[in-house]
Amino acid sequence: MRAPYLRRVWLDGNRIPDREIYPFCLPIFSRDEFSLEFDCPVTIIVGENGVGKSTILEGIAALAGYDEAGGGKGYRPVDHSRAVEAMGGALSQSLRASWLPKVTQGWFFRAESFFSVSRYLDQAAMDAASAPPDFLSHSHGEGFLRFFEERCRRQGIYIFDEPESALSPSRQVQFLKLLRRMDETGFCQVIMATHSPILMAYPGARLLGLSKHGLEPIKLEQTQHFRLLREFCLDPELFIQMMLDD
Repeated sequence: MRAPYLRRVWLDGNRIPDREIYPFCLPIFSRDEFSLEFDCPVTIIVGENGVGKSTILEGIAALAGYDEAGGGKGYRPVDHSRAVEAMGGALSQSLRASWLPKVTQGWFFRAESFFSVSRYLDQAAMDAASAPPDFLSHSHGEGFLRFFEERCRRQGIYIFDEPESALSPSRQVQFLKLLRRMDETGFCQVIMATHSPILMAYPGARLLGLSKHGLEPIKLEQTQHFRLLREFCLDPELFIQMMLDD
């Protein structure tokens, strides 16, 4: 069976414990109409900070059996049992999903937990008397790319939360090439949240804009990210001056 495997997720209002608590207080979840369909192997979600992109990805990751702090099935690289911050695990308890078939292999990548996950993988390898992957003995961006190259080759569902965080523009192009290789296999489903117009431009992906009004298909040129970058490139000095004077 070719990707996508996860076909749809939707919010079940009967499973919401309290609409006043996070994440159900977010505008995107204020009604019981939240639904996200996947009709192609690569889905990219864009939107401003705070609208719920990462929370949605965390909820989907938990549905797939991954730790909401990042990792793959069976990996628990971060002890967040006593964490104060609210994460998407609570959301997963109120979501329903349609799979064809259900695939729980893959990885949930979160930029902010990369170091903890990498150290966990090193320790797990050494405990098994194997050579550690050692993603951290490289620059931040090179470590990211090595991680993607080594962990994203098999059939599965891969969830990327802002993978561009440590990648220069040229390294983002390398990531796009990796994404294309994954896509061409036919057995990798990718769900990604990003602020990078370069990554948003991946051909054939379903690009969705997330706002307080919901999730809607959007073109690259319609995103605020692209418009700001275009205005900056046309006249950097004028753009910066206008932004600082606003």
